[in-house]
Amino acid sequence: MYKPKDSSTSPRFSGVRTFMRLPNIKTTEDIDFAVLGVPFDTAVSNRTGARYGPAHIRDFSVLLRPYNASQDINIFDHCSGVDYGDIDIIPGNIHRTYERIQEGLKPLLDKEIRPIILGGDHSTSLGTLRAFKEKYGPVALVHFDSHSDTWDNYFGEKYMHGTPFRRAVEEGLIDVDHSIQVGLRGPLYGPEDVTDPRDLGFETILMDEVHELGVENVLKRIHKRAAGAPVFVSFDIDFVDPAYAPGTGTPEVGGPTSHEALQYVRGLKGLNILGFDLVEVLPAYDNGDVTAALASAVAFEMISLVALEKAGRL
Repeated sequence: MYKPKDSSTSPRFSGVRTFMRLPNIKTTEDIDFAVLGVPFDTAVSNRTGARYGPAHIRDFSVLLRPYNASQDINIFDHCSGVDYGDIDIIPGNIHRTYERIQEGLKPLLDKEIRPIILGGDHSTSLGTLRAFKEKYGPVALVHFDSHSDTWDNYFGEKYMHGTPFRRAVEEGLIDVDHSIQVGLRGPLYGPEDVTDPRDLGFETILMDEVHELGVENVLKRIHKRAAGAPVFVSFDIDFVDPAYAPGTGTPEVGGPTSHEALQYVRGLKGLNILGFDLVEVLPAYDNGDVTAALASAVAFEMISLVALEKAGRL
């Protein structure tokens, strides 16, 4: 059983920075989840620097403790996990990076270990979904984001952080009939930025509707859409209002609070979730580490869902 260092006997500021002070071991034996980083950001359209996101989240995560009061569960009473390290990405080469992501995830997915993936920019999700398709077939996507990431191209480029889910649909990686995007908002280039994901088959809930519905009703929509399907959850930190998550590349005002964001992740309990990613954390714009605090808490809630499943409480 792998679990974090005991911070009552070993100070949090000591030792190598790993997620939640988990052991840094590249193993697939006796674990239920693995935290791993994908520090790639050369497919962004605005601010660069998300390559440092995994390290930034890990650095703050040493403050996390094992008991989740909101879910009433001590994670490591029910599951074992490690910090698996980072995928050795290829800076500037997205296609070889996709190959590295697939190769890196395969040992975990072959043993049905839940990956908790820290990005990196959102382009990396395409490599992840390719790996999941190889193991499980098309998966339902539950996607929290202020952008749909379904553009066809940007400056003529087909593979960048605004296009991964269009490419994923084209490649048959996503079961769109059970997929949903939540939180879309902001000034757009035109109405096609709203209609395109719907034309691809996604259910979408724009942020204005999210506010009108409230967390409970949005979660009902998510469960209705994804029920019975194998699910991959992709959480772009810019889903959250920049007042609570300023450290990101393309912030959009008018989003949910940090408390609401955690409620959305907790509320996924009961879905057949095979893995998660958390992307677009950019340390250079993260005043006071507030984005890192939220991102580490979101990842903690994701791991808590794994523990709840192992405890038979879904």
